[in-house]
Amino acid sequence: MEILDGKKVSNEIKAEIKVEVDQMKERGEKVPHLAAVLVGTDGASLTYVGSKVRSCKRIGFESTFIHLPENTTEEELLRQVEDLNNNVDIDGYIVQLPLPRHIDEQKVLMAVDPDKDVDGFHPTNFGKMTLDMESFVPATPYGIMELMRRYDVDTEGKHTVVIGRSHIVGRPISILMSQKGKAANSTVTLTHSRTKDLAKFTREADIIVSALGVPDFLKADMVKEGVVIVDVGITRVPDATKEKGYYITGDVDFGNVSKKASHITPVPGGVGPMTIAMLLKNTLIARERHRSRS
Repeated sequence: MEILDGKKVSNEIKAEIKVEVDQMKERGEKVPHLAAVLVGTDGASLTYVGSKVRSCKRIGFESTFIHLPENTTEEELLRQVEDLNNNVDIDGYIVQLPLPRHIDEQKVLMAVDPDKDVDGFHPTNFGKMTLDMESFVPATPYGIMELMRRYDVDTEGKHTVVIGRSHIVGRPISILMSQKGKAANSTVTLTHSRTKDLAKFTREADIIVSALGVPDFLKADMVKEGVVIVDVGITRVPDATKEKGYYITGDVDFGNVSKKASHITPVPGGVGPMTIAMLLKNTLIARERHRSRS
C-alpha cells in the first residue's frame, strides 16, 4: 500500500511555482496576485483562507484577504465582486463557500469574471472543461488528477467510481477521468446518495473517489483488493477528549480500507493540500494569460 501524500506533492508544486515567481521578479515583472473574499466567521473557511494567504507569501505571490461581516447583503457582495473584476492588479480571486443563507451563491459565482475565476466554478470555465478546451479546472479535481499523475497511478481502462455529484468535486472529476490523457482514460460511474446498492459499484471499482462528506462511510467490505482510494471528504467530528474539541476524518474507514488498497490518500494531508496548490497554479496561469494579452 502506498500513501498518496498530498502534503508532499503540494510542497513540490509550490516550490516549482516559486521558481517561476522568482524569475518574474528578476525580470522586473508583476508577480501573480490572488484575492480571497470571505463572508462571516465559519471556522473551517477561516482556516482554509488562512492557508491560502500563507501559501501566497511563501511562494512570492501578492495576496489580498477581504473579510466581510456575516450580515453583508447580497448587493454589497456583488459590488465587491465587481470591484475585483475591474481591478487590473488582481489576477485571480475566489469567493469562499459556503456563503450565508441570505446570499444566492449561484448569482455571486455567475458575477465572477471567468478570466479571474481561479476556483473554476463559473459555467464558462466548467463548460470549456467538459469540451477539452483551455479553462480553469476546479482546484480540488485538478489536485486529484495531478496527485495521480505524479504517483503514476494507472487509470487507463480502469473502472472509476465517484461517490458524490457536487459541481465542486464529483461531477468535474467524473468528466476529467473519462477524458483523454494521463490519469484519465478510465470508465467512470458517478454514484450519489440516491444510488441503489452503492456498495455493488464500489466493490467492482478499480479506483474510488469519495466526495460524500459522511465520516467513515466507505468500509473495507465495500472495496476489492488493490483498489485505489481518493478520499475527498473532510469532516470535523466532535470529540471532548481532543484539545480542539474535535477530530478530522474523511469518508473512508482508513484503518481498515488501507489494508486492501494499493494507493490511498490520508485525511488530513491528502487532497486538501493539493486543492490549495492547484489554486495557486490556476492563479499563475491567470497571470500568464493576462500578461500575454497586455
